[in-house]
Amino acid sequence: MSTLTTGGTVGLGIKRLSASKEPDTSVKTYPELAILVDVSSCIGCKACEAACQQWHDTTPPILSPEEVIKRKIAGYQTHPDLLPETFMLMKFKEGETSRGFTWFITKYQCMHCREPGCLIACPSPGAVIQYQNGVVDFDHSKCIGCKMCLVGCPFDIPRYDKNNKPWKCNFCIDRVSAGLEPACVKTCPTNCLSFGFKEDMIERGKKIVERLKERGYPNATLYDPPGVGGTGYIYVLPHGDHVKDYQLPENPRVDASIGLWKGPLKTIGSIAFWGTLLGVFLQLILWGPIKVLGGKEEKSEEG
Repeated sequence: MSTLTTGGTVGLGIKRLSASKEPDTSVKTYPELAILVDVSSCIGCKACEAACQQWHDTTPPILSPEEVIKRKIAGYQTHPDLLPETFMLMKFKEGETSRGFTWFITKYQCMHCREPGCLIACPSPGAVIQYQNGVVDFDHSKCIGCKMCLVGCPFDIPRYDKNNKPWKCNFCIDRVSAGLEPACVKTCPTNCLSFGFKEDMIERGKKIVERLKERGYPNATLYDPPGVGGTGYIYVLPHGDHVKDYQLPENPRVDASIGLWKGPLKTIGSIAFWGTLLGVFLQLILWGPIKVLGGKEEKSEEG
């Protein structure tokens, strides 16, 4: 259930835009939102997956039995990975823990990082948007199809369609901006998905973790990776010592080279470019053009 009062509008103030100066956010600040995923109470019904497709009016391709065998898809997973038409996917993996065999179930979609690698890597002004409430979204009209957002994403999320445009979970920003819950949260039959202000979701998650530890899950943990500044999706993992089995990166972070080529190297490149143009201009003014005669460089008569 949501901790937000329905009927009110959650603001869409801009926090950051890709390849742009940070806008003035001092006028009004909106608290960060988050979805808490309590894996311990998830039954893997995939109602959230169906609700996501229904709300966004997407139709993922239906795989034939031959394709299922070819792609080695086993168990209950709908597709082997995310698709341009599948913004979120329930992932299943069977594995062994100290308590015996279990299903590692993961609700897999864009994590809406506080420090989003897609936005940091994107070279197109305004193509990636981060709202003050923490939601990260794409503006396809400004996307140049360079796929740098995928390079920058430590969770390997964006998927490209035939028009070379990226797609991912947008946190149901249209619903959220109208004060409604995201479609996946609204449809969850076991209330393993909770939506609200991030501070509240963290506190709720910590309480669930403590209860799990009392029930004999000593490695239960709250997954909110600090390497990306925290995420808009927070997970309660009963087996916190098996993060990889949940198909989540243990310590995701944006590659330092992403910020390097867009920061210092970009400045150095600009200086070198304009320095070269200045050198060419001074050559023409002070000595004139250089003529190449018989394989040897000779100055023109004007020089």
